[in-house]
Amino acid sequence: MSSGWVVPVVLAAGVYLLKSAGPLLLGNRKLPPVVAVIAQLAPAGLLAALVVVAAFKMDGQRALALDARAVGLAAAAVALWRRQGFIVVVLAAALATAAARHFGLG
Repeated sequence: MSSGWVVPVVLAAGVYLLKSAGPLLLGNRKLPPVVAVIAQLAPAGLLAALVVVAAFKMDGQRALALDARAVGLAAAAVALWRRQGFIVVVLAAALATAAARHFGLG
């Protein structure tokens, strides 16, 4: 197996083990209420953090560099604020990002 395949295979096996550990260790027992709430809310917070990290790149001087991705994020935020559907939000972000890149924002 080439080294390019080792990392994805190991990561996939690790994710599978982590996903199966919960049901195997807990059996039919329920999680404590506090843990259940955290488990329900954590994915949304993690996704938001990933979006922010991906949207604002660092320019090497410990300052945020605004580029076309920030424009797309702003367009998606406006579409969400207007309570648009998922497809509209994604299309608004993609079109705004493409327009910003077309006009040279990077």
